[in-house]
Amino acid sequence: MEENKEMKQVKISVRPLVEYAYRSGDIHTGFQVATALHEGTRIHQQVQRTYKESDLKEVPLKTEISYDNIIYLIEGRCDGLINLEDGQMIDEIKSTSGHLADLHGGHDIHWAQAQFYAYMVAKEHDLNHMRVQLTYIQVTTGEKRQFRRDYSLSELEVFTLDVVKSYAPYISVRLQNVHLRDTSIQALSFPFDTYREGQRKLAGAVYQTIKEGKKLFVKAPTGIGKTISTLFPSVKAMGEGLLQHIFYLTARTTTRTAAEQAFVRMKSRGLHIQTVTLTAKEKVCFQEKTSCRKEDCPFADGYYDRINGAILDILSQETLMDRSVIEHYARKHNVCPFEFSLDVAYAADVIICDYNYVFDPRVSLKRLMEEQKRHTVLLVDEAHNLVDRGREMFSAGIGKAEFLQLQREFKGVDTGLFEASKAVNQYFINLKKDCGEHRQKLWKEHPADLISLLESFVVQAEIGLIQQGESVAIARQLLLDTYYAAQNFIRIAKLYNERYVTYAEVHRLGVTVKMFCMDPSLLLSQAGKGFRGAIFFSATLSPLSYYRDMIGAGEDDYSLSIDSPFHREQLDVRIEPLSTRYHDRENTKNALVNLLAELVQERKGNYLFFFPSYQYLQTVYATFIETYPEVTTIVQGVGMAEEEREAFLASFQGDNKETLVGFAVLGGIFSEGIDLQGDRLNGVAVIGVGLPQLGLERNLIKDYFNSIGKNGYDYSYVYPGMNKVLQAGGRLIRSEQDTGVLMLVDDRFLQRQYQGLMPDEWK
Repeated sequence: MEENKEMKQVKISVRPLVEYAYRSGDIHTGFQVATALHEGTRIHQQVQRTYKESDLKEVPLKTEISYDNIIYLIEGRCDGLINLEDGQMIDEIKSTSGHLADLHGGHDIHWAQAQFYAYMVAKEHDLNHMRVQLTYIQVTTGEKRQFRRDYSLSELEVFTLDVVKSYAPYISVRLQNVHLRDTSIQALSFPFDTYREGQRKLAGAVYQTIKEGKKLFVKAPTGIGKTISTLFPSVKAMGEGLLQHIFYLTARTTTRTAAEQAFVRMKSRGLHIQTVTLTAKEKVCFQEKTSCRKEDCPFADGYYDRINGAILDILSQETLMDRSVIEHYARKHNVCPFEFSLDVAYAADVIICDYNYVFDPRVSLKRLMEEQKRHTVLLVDEAHNLVDRGREMFSAGIGKAEFLQLQREFKGVDTGLFEASKAVNQYFINLKKDCGEHRQKLWKEHPADLISLLESFVVQAEIGLIQQGESVAIARQLLLDTYYAAQNFIRIAKLYNERYVTYAEVHRLGVTVKMFCMDPSLLLSQAGKGFRGAIFFSATLSPLSYYRDMIGAGEDDYSLSIDSPFHREQLDVRIEPLSTRYHDRENTKNALVNLLAELVQERKGNYLFFFPSYQYLQTVYATFIETYPEVTTIVQGVGMAEEEREAFLASFQGDNKETLVGFAVLGGIFSEGIDLQGDRLNGVAVIGVGLPQLGLERNLIKDYFNSIGKNGYDYSYVYPGMNKVLQAGGRLIRSEQDTGVLMLVDDRFLQRQYQGLMPDEWK
């Protein structure tokens, strides 16, 4: 939807308009029919090839409807416009994996969409009557079923006006909020009394980048106030009509909170803007066990019967819609909080969410049209995380074990699922033989034979899941999980290029195949295409050339490096040349323990020690508490729950009576995105240079970048490792008043290569 404030015009497509008016029933997504979507284009073309020469296909349509002082500029594209002896007929083509016999005359939303197209044609060509046809194609069998209805122009006029009337309360609230937003932005000043050193420069660069429609890569030190320095100029750009939407993308909950707090501060200065925070389904779900079937969840059952009222209510009452606000209104209206937050997001000015909603091909906000993208900026916080997250999002793996289990479950129960699962399982049996004694196989193409087998499996799985018969109930969750894994594998195969490698591994649980994206830069760049601008910022975007390369910068995109606003005297950096290499760790363990103990005995306070692995942490920790039992310690656990994380951080208080030492992992939840100001943290020790563990994937990355003329070892090991070090060290000085000791334990920190990657204040 695009608003023109002066003309009181609203531009919208037919589909979202009729979906708003006609959606009803429950959330169908324990499962969604992805094959129907995937096959849709092919099936449309197959039907359209049967049209006569005089018939038209993919016909663009436009109309205007005025209601309640608003002009609705409505656009659409009908699948077919067929010439009949007695007039014209709209043909709306839909593909389905279900039984055609279950259609019972066609779906209301499909009829509504086709009727709207019929009105647009009739009005444009001054026709008194139109025929409407729904054509359903079964994707597996190719079977066709059609339904037809006739409408007079007056019937179509009444229908379209009713659709617009049902949409009017929603758009009225949206337009009112946009007016309040733009008015408040005009009067908004920077929400702090003064700019910190470097903040004005960053804010100016962000605004200019948005104005010019470019990307900006920013290395700005911890404590400068990057969040407000990127959000404030983006909000001002919105007030000047350059933007309609802001995406604030984060990798962690802690950085999400910083964005929310920035809007609370701007709201206190008069800003009226609607923000929504998206929280992972597993975290926000009201049920003990997440299941979106209406039989299992009252918040999914009848969701679409209640959602429009819930959205109108929250948009009329709230501006800053964080998790607690979303949950409150979700309970009030008895709707799923996760789906509710997504539906609210399409109406919000600002969306605060994880990277995957924009970059991940599996979960992105699909309804964000190209037109909306052109008025949207991406603010990517802690952007150093995007490289490995990109690899993860664009890679896909699948294993043998699930297909063997499904083969056993459906033997003699469901022939289609049994045969499809058996075929995939047999592929893995053959692959295991190919792997031989090395228990591994590498190749440079996507596994076409496996993908073909998975496509056949997906069709059978969809039929079973849609019918939801007794046979599927036996192993529904396993089938559903395997179905999604197969769909993802097929989807990623379409992205496969020379930056990928495929590998198979034989292990204790069977055989797995993975299409591994070694270089995500092209796909990240493509995912960010079409947006007005993008700002990638972090305290540790170093070296900038590496991150520009890996995130996909264009030649004319900008870079900015801002010096630290803090004084060198605030930070006492010490390098201890003690080897922490794997083969030296046992020999240097006691010396390391003594070094750490000397550090905390110098001055009472709170300290964090960061280790490159849990195993190394536990080994040193055991010796430390045995040698120095008088020191109070806490340890980061594996897979800590949110409450445990909060308790860990809450232990670091400025008025602690005794010294406290926290043992944590480099690159973990406490090494970035946390803010322990003042005496909450007095010292940090980083043990080792943070190199990722040696392994197949890291070596594949190294070999790939060597092959294209880059330093593969730096790209695969040194830069990612040093980034963890910089992040951990950055926990210490968070404001102009903070002081502390940073101990870097490893002789490699004295090497020129590593010295060159350190910020000036560390040298």
